[in-house]
Amino acid sequence: MSAGVPMQGTDRQGEREHDLVVFGATGFVGRLLAAELAEQAPAHLRIALAGRDEARLQDVRASLPGAARQWPVVVADSRDQAALDRLARSTRVVVTTVGPYARHGFGLAGACAEAGTHYADLTGEVLYVRRLVDELQQTAERTGARLVTACGFDSVPSDLGVLVLHQRARADGAGDLCDTTLLVRRLRGGISGGTVDSMRLMVAEAASDGAARKVVLDPYALSPDRAAEPHLGRQRDVGGVMRDAQTGQWTAPFVMASFNTRIVRRSNALTGHAYGRRFRYRELMACGRGRAGQLRAAAVSAGVGALVVGMANPLTRPLLGLVLPSPGEGPSEEVRRRGCFRMELRTTTASGRRYLAVVAAQADPGYAATAVMLAESALCLVEDEPRLPARAGVLTPATAFGDVLVGRLRKRDFTLTVEEEPAERHTPAARHSA
Repeated sequence: MSAGVPMQGTDRQGEREHDLVVFGATGFVGRLLAAELAEQAPAHLRIALAGRDEARLQDVRASLPGAARQWPVVVADSRDQAALDRLARSTRVVVTTVGPYARHGFGLAGACAEAGTHYADLTGEVLYVRRLVDELQQTAERTGARLVTACGFDSVPSDLGVLVLHQRARADGAGDLCDTTLLVRRLRGGISGGTVDSMRLMVAEAASDGAARKVVLDPYALSPDRAAEPHLGRQRDVGGVMRDAQTGQWTAPFVMASFNTRIVRRSNALTGHAYGRRFRYRELMACGRGRAGQLRAAAVSAGVGALVVGMANPLTRPLLGLVLPSPGEGPSEEVRRRGCFRMELRTTTASGRRYLAVVAAQADPGYAATAVMLAESALCLVEDEPRLPARAGVLTPATAFGDVLVGRLRKRDFTLTVEEEPAERHTPAARHSA
C-alpha cells in the first residue's frame, strides 16, 4: 500500500477505558502538557496520566487544577512492551513526550499502530520517523491509526506555514509553490535536556553509521517514494552565511532546518505533490542587515557548526554534557513566560506571484508554545476526528490535521496569516543553494 492513502474504514478502537493518555507525564514537557490539557480539554474527556513511576505521576496529578486531580494514572515503562500494548489498547489516543524517540518511542508507536490507536509525539529525529515509515506504515493503514510525528515547535510552524501558503495560492489560482523560504525573525526561549539528548543521539548515530548518515543527509529522507521525487539539484537545508536579496537580511543556518524541511517535503509527497513538483524549500535564521547582521550570522553559523561537531565526536560529547542541560531539566517559568517566536515564509508561485505567511506566538517556542501545539494536536485526534483528512499511517501535522489545527491554534492566539506581497515589493529572491 502507498503511504498516506485514505483509511480503509477499519475501526479497532471500539469502547475503550480512556479517550486520551499522556505518556511521559512526569517529564519536563509532560508536566506542561498535562497542565495545558487540564485547562483546555473538555470536561467529558477521559484523560489519564502514564509513566513509569506511580508516585511521581500522583505528584503531577496533585499539581493540576479542578477535576484533573481525579484523572487516573497508568504505570507503564517504555522498555516493557507488554505494558505498552495494554496501554495502547486501553485508549483512543496516546500523546507521548518520552524521548529520545529513537531510544524510547518505537515500542509505543508500534503498539498504537497494531491497536488502531492514534498517536502524537514531539520528535525531531529523522531516523526515528524513517523507521516508523518503513516498519509501521502498512500496519497503521490497515488498522486506521494516525501516527502523527513532530507536533511541537518541530515542526508545526513550518508545516502549517507552508500549508496556508499553498491554500491561499490555490484559492487565488496562482499556481504551484516554487522557491519557498522560512526565515526565523524572532526566537526567544530555553532548551531542555530532552531536546539536547535527542540531538546528541541522532548526531552520534549519523557520525558512526554510514547508512544512517546517508538518510540524515538526504533532503527527501522521509519521502514515501524516494524515486518519485523531483530532481531539483542539490538542496542544502543547512547552508552557510548568506544575504537574502529579497529582504536584505544576513542569514545563518537554523538548527532545526534539517528536520523541518523533510517533514514539509513529506507533506507535499503525501498529498500527491499538491504544493508542486518544482517546490523547493529551505529554512534560515535572520540575523539583521549591514555589517552587524553579517557578523551575527557568522557567529550563529560557527556556533551551530561547533555544536554538531562536538556532538559527533566521542571525545568531546561528554564535555558538552557538562554545560548543556540534562534530561528532565528545562527553562525556568520566567524564561518560558518571556519567550516568543516569529517566522516568515515567502514563496514564489509558478505564475510569478509572491506570498508571505507569518507564524508567530507570544510564548516560549520549545515549551510553552510546544505544550499548546501538542495539546491541540491531541485534541484534534480525540475531538475532531470526523473533520480530519481521511488518512492513516505515519503522518505530518499538515496531512493529519490540516485546517483543523490551524483553527485551533488561532483560537489560542497564535498568528497564522497569509498575504500577497504587492508587485512593487517584488525583487529577485536569493537563490537556493544548489
